[in-house]
Amino acid sequence: MTTPVRDPDATAGATPATDTPPAWPAGSGPLLLGVRHHGPGSARAVRAALDAASPLAVLIEGPPEGDALVSLAGDPGMRPPVALLAHAVDDPGRAAFWPLAEFSPEWVAIRWALAHGVPVRFIDLPATHSLAFTDGDETPDGRADGERGPERGPERGPETGPGGDSRARALRIDPLAVLAETAGYDDAERWWEDVVEHRDSTAADDPFAPFAALGEAMGALREEYGDGGHRRDLVREAYMRIQLRAARKEFGDDRVAVVCGAWHVPALGPGTTATADRALLKGLPKVKSEMTWVPWTHHRLARDSGYGAGIDSPGWYGHLFGAPDRPVTRWMTKVAGLLREEDRPISSAHVIEAVRLAETLATLRGRPLAGLTETTDAIRAVMCDGSDVPLALIRDRLIVGDVLGEVPDSAPAVPLQRDLTRLQRSLRLKPEALERELDLDLRKETDAGRSRMLHRLRLLGIGWGEAATGRGSTGTFRESWRLRWEPELYVRVAEAGVWGTTVLSAATAKAESRAVSATALSDVTTLAEQCLLAELTEALPVVMKALADRAALDADVGHLAQALPALARSLRYGDVRSTDTAALGEVAAGLAERICVGLPPACAGLDADGAAEMRGHLDSVHTAIGLLPDAPDRPAGDLAGRWGAVLRKLAGRDTVPGVIRGRSTRLLLDDGRLPEDEAARLMGLALSPGTPPADAAAWIEGFVGGASGGGMLLVHDERLLGLVDTWLTGVPDGSFTDVLPLLRRTFSAYEPGVRRTLGELVRRGPAGGGARTGRAEAGIPGFGAAVDEARADAVLPVLRLLLGGAVASPDDLRKNTDNDLAEVAR
Repeated sequence: MTTPVRDPDATAGATPATDTPPAWPAGSGPLLLGVRHHGPGSARAVRAALDAASPLAVLIEGPPEGDALVSLAGDPGMRPPVALLAHAVDDPGRAAFWPLAEFSPEWVAIRWALAHGVPVRFIDLPATHSLAFTDGDETPDGRADGERGPERGPERGPETGPGGDSRARALRIDPLAVLAETAGYDDAERWWEDVVEHRDSTAADDPFAPFAALGEAMGALREEYGDGGHRRDLVREAYMRIQLRAARKEFGDDRVAVVCGAWHVPALGPGTTATADRALLKGLPKVKSEMTWVPWTHHRLARDSGYGAGIDSPGWYGHLFGAPDRPVTRWMTKVAGLLREEDRPISSAHVIEAVRLAETLATLRGRPLAGLTETTDAIRAVMCDGSDVPLALIRDRLIVGDVLGEVPDSAPAVPLQRDLTRLQRSLRLKPEALERELDLDLRKETDAGRSRMLHRLRLLGIGWGEAATGRGSTGTFRESWRLRWEPELYVRVAEAGVWGTTVLSAATAKAESRAVSATALSDVTTLAEQCLLAELTEALPVVMKALADRAALDADVGHLAQALPALARSLRYGDVRSTDTAALGEVAAGLAERICVGLPPACAGLDADGAAEMRGHLDSVHTAIGLLPDAPDRPAGDLAGRWGAVLRKLAGRDTVPGVIRGRSTRLLLDDGRLPEDEAARLMGLALSPGTPPADAAAWIEGFVGGASGGGMLLVHDERLLGLVDTWLTGVPDGSFTDVLPLLRRTFSAYEPGVRRTLGELVRRGPAGGGARTGRAEAGIPGFGAAVDEARADAVLPVLRLLLGGAVASPDDLRKNTDNDLAEVAR
């Protein structure tokens, strides 16, 4: 017998009693309560029926392995939505969930049984069998609302199966939609709200009548469309009948209540023998499984998440179930509070008018109470000024909701999950269903610990956080993360449990295993970077040995170029994390030298695709070498100097594709290693009449293409723009269509303002010869011929007022301005 617990939710959504409701009549057999999963109206009706019938046992559709865990539903630390999670012991990725919300009829039945000391048992097919079913045994997607079954884990996806015959196609109908259409409704949700959720009942009403009517309707639908005929559904219902017979024998025919999907109610009546049911269950596949409670979210209860028995508005249903009175008024108050948090001017008058409009719409549409449709229309008109943009926020935060449930510490969990929970608490990083940004300062111990934990989880495949672009700083001591906890991550934690019992030991073991099994050099370098970020000091020696072995054997310059950036980033992060990266620096310097030797011959004779790929390697290596420290013990001199020599060689070699020559020239110019006159000379050679138009266009793409500021370079250097203009106007008509795609790709990457400025410069023509040294001195078209000193001096009094008198003299300001303009021009 289960120990009774006090049910704090026993009166939620209830109507004050005025008369004694009729009891379940003797000789009527078991009380079959067919429900819509996750329906507050069904939940209230189940509570009323259980109060009236007072059964000696409650049977619920769910896996029997959950019987040992059901007492935890009465723990104060258990807060729905939650779910029973079952997974195969030998294959944790093979998992399934049984979600329950506060307004789920099954959850209400569990809480009622615990509060009254009544045994509660799950009677659906055991998880040890349901997890062993193959896809061919599954039911087709799109099952009826009354037909739940488990929700598959991340490896399995939505339940799918064969659907070629007419019976399979028939089962894809939504029973509620058929009943709604029969009643003259074109929206099943509206019909359900009017008939069930807005049902104005009193305690004197027959609490069993709704279930009898719904069971009769489902029986008629099964007669019309069939029972589906799929083996898994037939097996489930056979197992339910066997468990129901056992309970009736133990407690008596009239003293057992069954809470299950309404679709299954007709199948639990008389008509099938025990022998036939046992024969159907014979020889079922089986796997060893484990089960526990895990937190769930309203988002995962939503139909659009892929959950077969999902609902459109979990947050709205939760509100209807929990509101003691005036649900529409309380809902409008919630919406107003949310919009005020977003700095929208919402007053009490808005709330009053929205409630009045929703009630008026319900009256005009002939509905007993204002539903979600009426409240949403009223909110759009009164609070959102007719815009759907704020409604998207309301739907995400309130209609669907971002609630994340909680389970007590006493719930079973794998050791890795317990260690992760301990880390989350010690680092004050609570899992949340709502996505949020987290900025970390690695100089602080707590933030550094958070960073280590998140990087270790990513290495284990537990994607709680994704690295995001930092805000306000580009330093290595800053990290930004985007966090969101999903229920499926509990399955990922169970899968990762094979590597160790703690996050540190599991991440170390998996990193060592990946280092040994990796075949590509880039994979090992990426792993080395992950180990440094996660501070896996015990795994680093194994990873570094694998890295040195792969680097020594790999002679492909492309592979070396792919590997170097990760090593450079690792060295950079090692500084702020106080990690010894001497061995890593040796490997990185060796890779860089081998790239310097092998890159020029590797760039010769490439086709267009190969040249484009090599250009990407060129950019990544250039950035990586800029991050590497010098190697004074090497006789060839500093690494940056050697790389500059390689770029010069590539820029001047005719056998190198134009896109690589142009890119090398641009990198040298940006680093100050190439004078502007020399860059103009190389461009003139590349765009000379003897160069094929396609090669010249490729050189232009390499030099000024992409998002590297090439457009601004043309804006501020008249000679380069003039060379491009002269070459472009001289391309023969027959070749123009060949080079047009390259040119369009090059110039389409520029910002709209840059393209507009270039167009103005070309339309007005050059204003003078020679390189431009500044807008004022060189007379760039579109700008003034010189600085208007009188107008510039007029702003000085305002600057002195703003800066408290700390303003330089006009002569000093003009001098500084001239210097700045000259620097911009360069």
